[in-house]
Amino acid sequence: MSENKFSKRREPFAFMLYLAIFGSALLFLAVFLIFLKKELINQNIPLVIPKVFWASSLVIILSSLTIFLAKKELIEQQFVAFKRYLGFTYLFGLLFLVLQITGWMELSNKGFTMANHTGASFLFILSGLHILHAFGGIVALSITVAKVFRNKSYVDSFVYSVNPPNQLNFKLIYIYWHFLDALWLLIFLFLLYHAT
Repeated sequence: MSENKFSKRREPFAFMLYLAIFGSALLFLAVFLIFLKKELINQNIPLVIPKVFWASSLVIILSSLTIFLAKKELIEQQFVAFKRYLGFTYLFGLLFLVLQITGWMELSNKGFTMANHTGASFLFILSGLHILHAFGGIVALSITVAKVFRNKSYVDSFVYSVNPPNQLNFKLIYIYWHFLDALWLLIFLFLLYHAT
């Protein structure tokens, strides 16, 4: 007898993560729609994109690639390579946050603030919300990196890799990290499309 896919037991943490992702997507959609409505009323809301946002976009794409490679190496039980790629993912995540904040400072130095520029206020809101989401991902990744790098021997790494809670933890971080990447690329493309 085949199992009904609708009544099949699901992993509660994965389900909660998907709910959180769905809620976050709705939040960003609301900001996009508010921007579009204001643009229709005002005809034009000029957006200025900091040049450093191009670099941060490349960095977050690289972090998505390195976490993909980390997962591949974990499955193949290549634990040294797994640690290396996970470490790169973590460093790219931190660099992404630094570049985003640098972009904010670049805008502020040019006189663009939330108070005096509608386009800048939307950029700050979209980027700021994404920074908050990315910070949450960095915190989760920090805990995982600390656990993984404590495993010095192959046996310790193997025990870590076959432990179901560790597997679930990495799976959730992996899903969330790709969500962050896709979300930033959507935000960046939206901003580029509306940039002056």
